Amino acid sequence: MTGVARLGPDAVTPVVLTALQTGAVFARADVAVLTLTGPGAVASMQGLLTNDVEKPGDAAFIYGALLTPKGMIVVDGWAARQGARITFTIPAEGQEPALTIFTRSIPPRLARTGNVTTDVVVFRLAGPQVLPKAAAAGIPLPPSAGRVISSTVQAVEWEVARASDPAPFVLQVTVPAHSAGAVAERLTAAGVLEAGSGALDYARILAGWPRIGAEVDDKTIPQEVRLDELGGVSFTKGCYTGQETVSRLHFRGHVNRHLRGLLFDGEPAAGAGSVLYQDRDAGRVTSVIWMPDLRIPDGGRWIGLAMVRREVDAGMVVRAAGRDARVVGLPFVLP
Repeated sequence: MTGVARLGPDAVTPVVLTALQTGAVFARADVAVLTLTGPGAVASMQGLLTNDVEKPGDAAFIYGALLTPKGMIVVDGWAARQGARITFTIPAEGQEPALTIFTRSIPPRLARTGNVTTDVVVFRLAGPQVLPKAAAAGIPLPPSAGRVISSTVQAVEWEVARASDPAPFVLQVTVPAHSAGAVAERLTAAGVLEAGSGALDYARILAGWPRIGAEVDDKTIPQEVRLDELGGVSFTKGCYTGQETVSRLHFRGHVNRHLRGLLFDGEPAAGAGSVLYQDRDAGRVTSVIWMPDLRIPDGGRWIGLAMVRREVDAGMVVRAAGRDARVVGLPFVLP
């Protein structure tokens, strides 16, 4: 069941928004953390994830999705490869479906499935100053984007992953739950602003990144929500569950709907919102946020994401959630 993710004017304060645009923020991510451990962990994940786990080598941090045999997204997430262990960080609501796939698809002789969600806390850091401020906090940093490292610093076990450039966060820091408070204090002391989970969702929408339960439902194909554009799909790796549909669309077809941005003329109606183009049903609004203009007192506008038919493209004007809105490409370009 999908709805509309909505962040109103009070969801993200001007201080947090300023830090997102010019500094660095951190927030506890609402995620589940699953593991695959054993000699067949990498090969098993390679046969399930839309992206290539083998080619980037050890210490890779990879975005992708698990699909149904018909190519529909079950859950998306980030896979960290370290030796004979894969750590898969996914939206909390995707925990049970992902566990079901792992249990059904992976023989225990190849890899053991684990669930460490309650044992760890995952912080995500966003903003242009994340790397220098994280370094000032003494956080061990991966050498480049798409890499992960594990280390022990002052008796705290850290798994620090650096996301690829299109991602709505820069670093993902996973620590034991009992160390979360000390880690938060360390980040705050280094000038990283602590924020609520709304800040991460704010960054997600600005980046045009899909979310389970909003943009993604049980009939969503990866290309419809830009997973290929976001670097979440490999078209050169071997077989994986759902590959036939994804490859066929890439090489010989096209999707009938796609994810686009909206610039609203006024406040969109609350609740589910249809998108009309030339008085015809053209899709649905999936996420909306109030985007303040920090240069103007009380200035700003509503923006959002929508799944729309492919003939509705950037520059067109639609009627969305009861308001006129201009369709734009993603990610959003801030003034």
